[in-house]
Formats: sequence, C-alpha cells, structure tokens
Amino acid sequence: MASLNKVILIGRLGKDPEITSFDNGNKKISATLATSERYRDRDQNWVEQTDWHNIVVWGNLANDIAEGRRNYSKGDLMYVEGKLRTRQYTDQQGIVRYVTEVIADKMMQMAPARSAQQSSYGQPYTPATEPAPTGYTPQSTAGESDDLPF
Repeated sequence: MASLNKVILIGRLGKDPEITSFDNGNKKISATLATSERYRDRDQNWVEQTDWHNIVVWGNLANDIAEGRRNYSKGDLMYVEGKLRTRQYTDQQGIVRYVTEVIADKMMQMAPARSAQQSSYGQPYTPATEPAPTGYTPQSTAGESDDLPF
C-alpha cells in the first residue's frame, strides 16, 4: 500500500521568518504559523483554540525568501503546503526531545499582516453599508428578453 505525507495549512505567521545560511551556500528558513478554530462549548460560549506549527523551508523557495524576492512578515496570512517530519535531538541536559515540523515546498502570502484597526481572526464578517448611488432605482428584468445567444 502506498502512503502519503501531505499537509496544507492556512494561518498567520507568528514571527518574521528566520534565515540561516550554511557554508555551502544553502539556506534554511524557519517560521511559526498559527492556525485557529472557533467553536461553541457546552454553555454556548465561543472558544478559540490556536495551534502553533513549526515551518521549515529549504532550496529555491528558501533562497527566494532570503534574497527578498518574497517578503513575509509577522501577521501575514499564509498558505503553506508540505510534509510533516519529526526529528529528535538531545538537549544540553541529556534529555531526548522531539520536534515535529512542516517541511514546506509551497508557501505563499494570501494577505499582508492585519493592521491594528482590523478585527481579530474568526470574528463575524460585517459588511460596510454604503448608500446606493444617487438616482439609482432597482429595476426588475423579469419577463424581459435579451438579445444574447445563450
């Protein structure tokens, strides 16, 4: 049986991406991405749960980010696609630690960082009400025919 390791996330960057350059010229970009979901608890109160994901970027995408061809910053709404990878290391106290990361092969900005005036993530959308243009009267087109061929 074949297997699949694919993850797609849409969330906001928790900090500006960090660039690490290696002696061989390779670059690594590290970032954190917050995804949130809202639901109602038993008492019908809204609860927001936020998960933080470690994002790692290598290769051409990392070079594009490092060289400024793609500018991402804290708060940007991002689409990230990649695979999950868990690695282990031993910390300075000798304790084995595990880290799960998203190794991103696609990463693009969906919207720039929110300004302070915008509402927080997940708040209901309330459209701005604008007056109709002066002299505008809605017309009914029921029963009228168009000369369009479809």
